[in-house]
Amino acid sequence: MSTTIINKKIWVVPAIVSALLFSSCEKKVLDLEPYSAFSESAAFGTADKVELSVNGVYDAAQTGFYQPTPGSTVNETVRGYPFGAASIQQGDLRGEDMLNQALFFQITYEATISISSANNVNQFMTLYTLINKANITIEGVRNAGTAGIISAQKALEYEGELRLLRAMAHHELVINFSRPYADGNGNKVGIIYFENGLNTEDKIAAARETKRSDFTVQQNYEKILADLEFAEQNLPAAAVVKTYRASKAAAIALKMRAKMHMGDWAGVLTEGAKIVSGTAPNYSSPIGGWKLMPTPLGPFTAATSDESIFSMRNASTDNASVNGALANMAASEASTAASGRPVGGGRGLVRISPIIWSDSRWLCDDLRRTTMVNTFTSGAAYTEKYRDVATHSDPAPLIRYAEVLLMMAEAEARNGAGVSASAVDYLNAVRNRAVTNPANQFSTASFADKDALVSAILFERRVEFLAEGKRWGDIHRLALDPVHAPISGGGIPSKVGTGLATAAMFNCTGATITRSVGAIPYSDHRFLWPIPEIETRQNPNYAQNPGY
Repeated sequence: MSTTIINKKIWVVPAIVSALLFSSCEKKVLDLEPYSAFSESAAFGTADKVELSVNGVYDAAQTGFYQPTPGSTVNETVRGYPFGAASIQQGDLRGEDMLNQALFFQITYEATISISSANNVNQFMTLYTLINKANITIEGVRNAGTAGIISAQKALEYEGELRLLRAMAHHELVINFSRPYADGNGNKVGIIYFENGLNTEDKIAAARETKRSDFTVQQNYEKILADLEFAEQNLPAAAVVKTYRASKAAAIALKMRAKMHMGDWAGVLTEGAKIVSGTAPNYSSPIGGWKLMPTPLGPFTAATSDESIFSMRNASTDNASVNGALANMAASEASTAASGRPVGGGRGLVRISPIIWSDSRWLCDDLRRTTMVNTFTSGAAYTEKYRDVATHSDPAPLIRYAEVLLMMAEAEARNGAGVSASAVDYLNAVRNRAVTNPANQFSTASFADKDALVSAILFERRVEFLAEGKRWGDIHRLALDPVHAPISGGGIPSKVGTGLATAAMFNCTGATITRSVGAIPYSDHRFLWPIPEIETRQNPNYAQNPGY
């Protein structure tokens, strides 16, 4: 656990007094007392208080603090760290398919991150704050269950939710601060994985003795999967609040994602079989009833759709604000008269890059171009997945059923010897709701071999999850793929310079694109983010990544 967070009492807030998931405050109420100053009876003494404490952990996932000067105790604002908005924006801008327009995310986009850069420091700190709140609340709900304050079953359900959030947070740390599983089959140094809450001086002192070198990436994944296995076994099929609270299907889908990062394709298929049934293209989940929406825009116009397995809720009274909310960062600045399209008013700081826009594999009549993107003659393309620029209430999508099907497609394609018909079916289920011209739809004959099929699936992920923060995860896990690495030898692809896209670069049949931000090889230390200096100074056992 980040001992910096633990020592700075202002950063460690008991869930019962932190702003709740649907808080009316934009700036979080930070209490100066440590966890240990609050009795268990105050935080977990009634069933209602237990529920509020669990909500407080979701709040930590949705809108953690942002400090322009890391380590200070002033200027804390809400920016959507770690999962409300910021992880999506940074996951996109670490890749090449979204374009950074101004200074806001330039250090993320251009990989000029330092040991004191606010963007990675705050992501690191808020992830560990979330983990610590989850761990303390796990202990609280266990005790409440033992004491009969809540039922034993309810205690297990709550713990399942909390362990799912804990697993998500640790995985986000792994993919940003550690090498991918493929590098040495998980034998590289991981991140410190904390499973116990730190709410006393003795626990804090013990935590300082925990060494990062004691954890490999493989061990991290084993713990992630153990948490998700517990969540799957104890979460209900139907979440307490659809989409916004964890469910059994969400745990299974996250296990699929973890196994995909491990290259365990048989494991992906085993997990996927639990939530994918039916025949092409009408797949659905027997657990929770999840399925694709009829149109690609559907999951975004109906936030709690049957496709949106798990999202972070943002409300008009509790969101990442104009400086972080998804619509404000990514929506167009200008208005459009097209019928049914949203007006402008966004800041347009995170745009669609001409790199993906002008890739001819993304067909010109694909509905994800024609109904989900605003384009202007000035040479700009903006996603329309997020539309509420007025009150910033667009949810942050974390798991959609489309991802489940594309994970199944990739696993089937990689697991077989030839071109898998099942993989093509899963791919088409997602792609064909946007590619409606039968002449442009895939069959097994469309692919010369399994590698060609895998390439098509990976490109489909880039298009389908554009502006949803998943690009960095794929760059990270594919870095050492001998066929499908994003660049030869692995690394971060080159990019269009910040704010330098021109109208001539946008052409759906292909264009000449100037990339002034150079590629970063896998061997370059900038492939990974550094551990924040504020952490390594306070906790030398949290070893720094080489090169920083």
